[in-house]
Amino acid sequence: MKVTIAQLNPIIGDIKGNLKKLVDTLSQCKHDSPDLVVFPELFIVGYPPRDLLERKWFIKNTQQAVKELISISAEFPQTGILFGAPQPTEKKTGRGLYNSALLIYQGKILITQNKTLLPNYDVFDEARYFDVANEIQVVSFKDKILGISICEDAWNDQELWPKRFYHLDPQEILAKKGASVFINISASPFHLEKEKVRFQIYQNHAKKHQIPFIFVNQVGSNDELIFDGRSMCIDKNGNPIAILHSFKEQIKTIDISRPGIPNLYRPQNIIKSVYEALLLGLRDYIRKCGFSKVVIGLSGGIDSAVVCCLAKEAIGSKNVLGVTMPGPFSSKGSVIDSKKLVNNLGIQIKEIPINSIYNSNLDLLRKHLRIGDEVDVTLENIQARIRGNILMAISNKFGYLVLSTGNKSELAVGYCTLYGDMTGGLAVISDLPKTIVYRLAHYINRKREVIPKEIIKKLPSAELKPDQKDLDTLPPYDILDSILYYYIDEGYSLKEILELKFDPDIVKWVIKAVDRNEYKRRQAAPGLKVTPKAFGIGRRMPIAARYIH
Repeated sequence: MKVTIAQLNPIIGDIKGNLKKLVDTLSQCKHDSPDLVVFPELFIVGYPPRDLLERKWFIKNTQQAVKELISISAEFPQTGILFGAPQPTEKKTGRGLYNSALLIYQGKILITQNKTLLPNYDVFDEARYFDVANEIQVVSFKDKILGISICEDAWNDQELWPKRFYHLDPQEILAKKGASVFINISASPFHLEKEKVRFQIYQNHAKKHQIPFIFVNQVGSNDELIFDGRSMCIDKNGNPIAILHSFKEQIKTIDISRPGIPNLYRPQNIIKSVYEALLLGLRDYIRKCGFSKVVIGLSGGIDSAVVCCLAKEAIGSKNVLGVTMPGPFSSKGSVIDSKKLVNNLGIQIKEIPINSIYNSNLDLLRKHLRIGDEVDVTLENIQARIRGNILMAISNKFGYLVLSTGNKSELAVGYCTLYGDMTGGLAVISDLPKTIVYRLAHYINRKREVIPKEIIKKLPSAELKPDQKDLDTLPPYDILDSILYYYIDEGYSLKEILELKFDPDIVKWVIKAVDRNEYKRRQAAPGLKVTPKAFGIGRRMPIAARYIH
């Protein structure tokens, strides 16, 4: 059997556009004479559609698109079409909607297989919208018996997860019902090293049941989530027949009867995958939100430099504006380094000094805030908010998207200013610990010096008061990031982290800082998720709370 994997990038809610993309793909691969073309999970509506699924008109439009596709399928009489779409249930109880995989052939629906395992953890919230499938079926198609599953249905692998999330294994049921080919349509988001787990899961299913496994994943970025694609076909012995690109659309026709190639799978380099994920996430967010240009505040520091490099690579130098806003405590080096970066990238730059605006603020507020000679946190924040105002003024006037430049380490402990440096429509590196930001900077400089070495070598500083350094307030970033990893990503308790031999005072300070700054993170711009546990939709902590560790 010849199967075409359509690893594509849908737009959420664009039912007509996604349907056109599907039909164009059928025409494009027609010369390969595929028996079956497979598209990702919920492809007709894009994933995740969230509360659009609760709108009756939206589901009605989806049903109409499916009817159109049934009619169009007659134009491809030799080819089956397998794709994902939400489908109404016939039950009077529950959510009234299934997450479905539909196989259309010669003007008919051969099977509608609904999703059985509904993930309801981290960024997933499918139990909010969907009902569980009533039945797991197989379907005869040409000379094969297809066992069709949807994303999570393939993840209940006891070898990898000894404590199962679910009471049944859909792949095992499909195998017992006689499936000769497994096909999993998916919208599986990226995070660091997840692709290794995915490959092992699908390889395990193929080897365990001696059945070839086809995995078709969505690619692209929707809001905070990045989908890396990396679709694949694995033979019954667990050897890959084909593995598609990461972070790119690709359409590939495969003869699934071919033997696989041992050691064909190679996991991506971690930092390279972060770089490519952020490029895709940034490019898609800008495009899908209707923007074409971005503006970035350049501080002369490593965070804004990295964001600027990503923006230039994602949308081109002509579409990126850097703004340097020297203030009363800015070093000459920060402006010089920013200009050197801009020259290396070939982007536009504006220099807007803020001294006069800052002094006007002091004059206005001095008697109301009892301002003296000391530069306290209030005066530091005033400078940051002046800069945020300037960036938003440029955004309003010229339609640029403001990119905020804070990293995960700062956001975790609140070392950032609401309505100041947190200003922006997208927080590009808000899920990157500072230590990873440095590694990413070196990756950007792998062929030539793009980010000036002075920026990479200098001690981090907000430059909001005389001789300020991040280390005056924060622990060293390698220590901070390690503690944050155990507390946020792994969910360790205070006691468990202390057992790892960190300084007790530092651990207690970090945990307290994370807990008390939840209100800031709730107001932050959306950030691109690249780690297993990002701030945003996958982490839902209370703000008005009191709990003791």
